[in-house]
Amino acid sequence: MMNIQGQKQLQGKLFITANLKLITGMHIGANSDFAPIGAVDSPFIRDCLTHEPIIPGSSLKGKLRTLLAKSRCKNLILNNIDDDDEVISRLFGSAGKKGACFARLQFFDLFLTRKSVEVFKNLDTDTYIGEIKWENTIARLTGSANPRQIERVPAGAEFEFKLVYNIEDEEQIDEDMKILAQGFQLLQMDYLGGHGSRGYGRVKFSDFKVKAINKKIDINKYECDFKGNVNNEI
Repeated sequence: MMNIQGQKQLQGKLFITANLKLITGMHIGANSDFAPIGAVDSPFIRDCLTHEPIIPGSSLKGKLRTLLAKSRCKNLILNNIDDDDEVISRLFGSAGKKGACFARLQFFDLFLTRKSVEVFKNLDTDTYIGEIKWENTIARLTGSANPRQIERVPAGAEFEFKLVYNIEDEEQIDEDMKILAQGFQLLQMDYLGGHGSRGYGRVKFSDFKVKAINKKIDINKYECDFKGNVNNEI
């Protein structure tokens, strides 16, 4: 039986929202095993009901965790996920050697804002709210090209970001929010999705709002921290 450690009484929640805007086209891949002839080689993931592009919460959570782990790693080689430090483990969860730790952060899938849907559905895009980017892999020895099509969510698209933080220790909120803000800032200087070294997936957060639920907390300082530290131009 898994040992559960470090669990505390739920004292309340913080509901954090923001706007996530794509600065460059983004590709988070979907399964294309059964794509029809003539379809895009590498489509992006869409909502099965609306067919609009989405950003899975798991993609955002994994990227933030990895960036923070790299920034806090004490060795040249990135540690195993179960060996993340205490702050990252309590924020993102852990099934480490010392016992399981439930995540304080609860991520949501990100959906397009209604404004972005209205803008892009009226544009003459390659696919529904999507663009096709041709990429070539060049063989160094022969110079031959291997072209392929990659579907991207166009630059300028905006998504609704939502996140819930479980308050388990009021004395740790400041530290947790500071680390979370660092994660957002690191993501803005990195990328989301695939092909980031080619310029894909640059994002920017804005319009942060924090709401306290079942707890009297000065949320203004957290909104100010997010706006001041995350929204700096890079």
